[in-house]
Formats: sequence, C-alpha cells, structure tokens
Amino acid sequence: RGQIMYRIAEMLEGRADQFAQEISLQTGVSAKESLQEVSDAIDLLVWYAGWSDKLPSLAGATNPVSGPYYNFTVPEALGVVGIIATIDRPLLGLVEAIAPVLVSGNTAVVLASSTAPLSAISFAEVLATSDLPNGVLNILSGKQSELAPWFASHMDIDGLDISGLPEADRAAVKEAGVENLKRISAFPNSEYLAAAEPGRILAFMEAKTVWHPIGN
Repeated sequence: RGQIMYRIAEMLEGRADQFAQEISLQTGVSAKESLQEVSDAIDLLVWYAGWSDKLPSLAGATNPVSGPYYNFTVPEALGVVGIIATIDRPLLGLVEAIAPVLVSGNTAVVLASSTAPLSAISFAEVLATSDLPNGVLNILSGKQSELAPWFASHMDIDGLDISGLPEADRAAVKEAGVENLKRISAFPNSEYLAAAEPGRILAFMEAKTVWHPIGN
C-alpha cells in the first residue's frame, strides 16, 4: 500500500501545473496558492505512505495472559469507508481524507467538493495510472445535501468521515447511520500537516485479537 501511495504522489507531482491551474480556475485563488495546495497534497500522501509498514507496531500488541497461550492483537481494515470531503481546498481536502483510509487498507467512496470538483476528477485519472486496484477508491461528484443521506443509510458502508459536512447537517447523518452501527467520525479542518496524525488512520481500523495455544 505504501508503494502505491508513493506512486500516486509521484504521478501527482508530474501533473502539478495542471492541478494548480484547475484549482485556480474553480476557486479563484492565486497561482502561488494553488501550487502550494498541490505541493501540500503531495507531502501529505508521502507522510501517510510512510505509516504503511508501521501500523502493527503502532496499534498492535502482544498481550500477557494467564495460561498456555500466545495472545496478540493486530490492526485490520474496517471495510468500506464513505468520505465527504471538504468543499474548500478541493485537492488537499480530498487527499487528507482519503490518505489515512487507504493506508489502513480500506476501500473508499468519496464525495468530492461540490463547488470545485475538477481537480478530484483529474485525481481519478492519476489513480488509474498509479497501480491502485480497480474499485479501491471511488470518487463521486454531486451535492452534499442529496448524497450525504445515502452515504449514511447505505448498509454496505461500514464507516463514514463527515469532516466536509457543515455542523448543522451532521446530526441527521449520524442518526441515519445508526441502523447498521456505522462508525462515523469528523476531524477538524486544520491547515496542512496539522491534520496529519496517526489517530486519523486508526479511526477506521479494527483490532483483531488472536489466541494461539503453546505446544508442548
């Protein structure tokens, strides 16, 4: 997974000028600001990719038990995670949401920024040429008000990141997700690497504990 994410970052870097132009076109920010957003997105991908081989050490453990057993806990992916990306910062907001979900081994369905979806659509082209298996990351465009309830009520979605939803709309989504005990999280929209921390990876992982008998 880490190598694939490094490849995504490499492909994104090769098309940095294109992404910067698309961000400027749809958001109105300066060329300098849009290039900085692309650079930050690349750095964020590389940062999360570096965690791919460290998750067992971060969240796993060997547990002392009374009896002739080995007992150890390992982290594993939650499953399918729905993501509602932030409306502003269309590329960086997308990357900061999907990177921790991908590095933990999940499959993702992402609702891109409804006001500036062009960079997300171009990002899908990057994914198609970066060795990411088909169907692992699925990007949708549309209105949050129409699609967020479907994300919440869909029985095949195991977790949901609603960081991109306005505060006023989150309660209804959380209520709709109760039916299948969907794990719903929201993270602060921090600037750049302030949003990058291992806890965001673990938010969509489960702990599997294994008991193994010790032979004589």
